[in-house]
Amino acid sequence: MEFTPKPNAALLIVGHGSTENPDSSTPYFDHAREIRRRNVFGEVHCCFWKEEPSMREAIYMIDADEVYVVPDFISEGYFTQDVIPRELGLTGPTTQVHGKTVHYCDPVGIHPSMTSLILQRTDEVAPGVPQEESTLFIVGHGTGLNKNSTKAIKDQVDHIKTLPNCRFADVIDTYMEEPPFIADWGKLAKTPNAVVVPFFIADGLHSYQDIPVMLGFEKEEGLAASQKEVFRRNPYHLQGKTLYYSAAIGTEPMMADVILDQISTFDAQHVAH
Repeated sequence: MEFTPKPNAALLIVGHGSTENPDSSTPYFDHAREIRRRNVFGEVHCCFWKEEPSMREAIYMIDADEVYVVPDFISEGYFTQDVIPRELGLTGPTTQVHGKTVHYCDPVGIHPSMTSLILQRTDEVAPGVPQEESTLFIVGHGTGLNKNSTKAIKDQVDHIKTLPNCRFADVIDTYMEEPPFIADWGKLAKTPNAVVVPFFIADGLHSYQDIPVMLGFEKEEGLAASQKEVFRRNPYHLQGKTLYYSAAIGTEPMMADVILDQISTFDAQHVAH
């Protein structure tokens, strides 16, 4: 999708952040840095729920009169539907806030272009491995609190299965806290190879510690995320299969393109030209 530069507007990327894991905010700043490099916005900023700068401070960092807010989240849910609008004072797709026109886009994770990122990540993590002999697992958190979080993953799985260039023997959505459980990957995969992609924005405690334990190649929760090398030791040989484990999808540099795609989609739906 071709992006029309907005030199007089600002982009605000909103992330969750973490008080426990300093690495969790890295992808957001990486996405912002890449978009700045392209010179398509007059300003690019990040703000967070659990880190500084906070959402409530963010509007005061921005000089531009027009602002696009993109939630760098994997799905629609509590944060994108309640927390971010409340903290930023948003009442709809476009809101006047402190004299600025603020456009509120959908979260990146539900944009169709996420699919190409997933498939690119599988090629990177398992180069030359025949898809016909492989099962692709997309892993989410899973929770009874927000069904939208699983919907985003189910939608990706359904879409990937329909693609003419997808030759995976099977594509399965799995979760940490609800069935089908990623811990059961060995039973779920009927193929000699398994490729696992965590559907998270950041490489945090889930992708570095929790999921590797569930997959079976880490015996217990260990070092902090920045000290681990779980993605550099592929492949793993477990349960008579060969397992390829990817970094979280949100760490992919092309996420910058998804952010811009989500803005283009917003403009097409809401902004009169």
